Amino acid sequence: MTSIEVRGLRKTYPGGVEAVKGIDFDVEHGEVFGLLGPNGAGKSTTIGMLTTTVAPTGGSARLGGYDVATQPLQARSVSSVVFQESVVDGALSGRENLELHARLWGVESERARRRIEELTQALGVAELIDRKVDSYSGGQRRRLEIARALVSRPQVLFLDEPTVGLDPRIRHELLDVIAELRARDAVTILVTTHYLDEAQRLADRVAIVHHGEFVALDRPQALLAGLGEQILEFRVEGGVEAALQSLRARGLAGDDAFGLGARVTIPLHGRAAAEALRAIEGERLRASELQVRAPTLDDVYIQLTGTCFGEHA
Repeated sequence: MTSIEVRGLRKTYPGGVEAVKGIDFDVEHGEVFGLLGPNGAGKSTTIGMLTTTVAPTGGSARLGGYDVATQPLQARSVSSVVFQESVVDGALSGRENLELHARLWGVESERARRRIEELTQALGVAELIDRKVDSYSGGQRRRLEIARALVSRPQVLFLDEPTVGLDPRIRHELLDVIAELRARDAVTILVTTHYLDEAQRLADRVAIVHHGEFVALDRPQALLAGLGEQILEFRVEGGVEAALQSLRARGLAGDDAFGLGARVTIPLHGRAAAEALRAIEGERLRASELQVRAPTLDDVYIQLTGTCFGEHA
C-alpha cells in the first residue's frame, strides 16, 4: 500500500524563487524515505506542502489517498509532523503537552493514557514526564516532540531535520529510538536531513535534492555501489581538470571520476590502488594527501552536482 504519492509537485515563491521544481516519488506503507540535501535545497518546502502548511504551485500530493490541496483535513488526520523548531509548551509538563495533543486529535482519554505511557517508556522520557518542559535538555525535548506526534497513531510521520542542533551522542541515541519506533509501529516515515550518515542509517530509500530537484533516488547502498567499494582521493597542484583528462586518457579514470576544488576522486572499481598510484606518479602529477577509502553519500552528491554539502550549509 502506498502511503505517499507525489506527482510533479512544484513551489514557486513570490519573486520567482523556485524552491521545488516538479518532483515525483511514492513511499510505501512502513517505509522510511529520506530527503537528503543541504540547507536551501527545498526539503522543508516539500515537507510544508505535504503537511498542508505550504500551498503547492503545481502538481499533486496524496497522503493515505487524500489530496493535500483539496482534502487537507483528511490528509492531516492520517499524518503528523515533528518540525525543526520546537512546538511543545515549555510552561506545561511533558504529560500535559501529550494530553493536550491527544484531546486536540480526539483520542479517547483511556486510550490516550495508555498510549502516552507506552510512548514515554519507548522514548525514554517516562521519568521526567511530569516535569515542566522548560527543564528538559534539547534531546529530551526532541523525544517528547516525537511522542507528541505519535499520540494519534498517524499513518505517516514527517520528521523535518529531527536531530539538528543536538550534540553527536544525543543525535545517535535519537536515531536508535527512531529506528526502534519504526519497527514497533510500522509507521511510514519521511525524514529530511543534511546529515549523510543519518540518511544512510535510517532510510530504506533516499532522494538526493539539489536546487529543488531530485538528482538521484535509490537505496543508500545502491547509490554507493555506483562508485564501487573503494575510491582513491588526492589533492593535486596545477588543475583538477587537466589531471582528470590525463588519467582518463590512460584508462585509469572513468567518466565517474570527479574533481572539486583541488581534490580529485577516482572510483577504483576493483582496480588495485597501487596501479592507480603508479599511474599518478607516471603522469608526474603533483599529488599529495593520497588516501584510499570507502565512498560516502557525500561523494555521490559531489559527483552528481559538482558541489558539496558544506558549500550550502
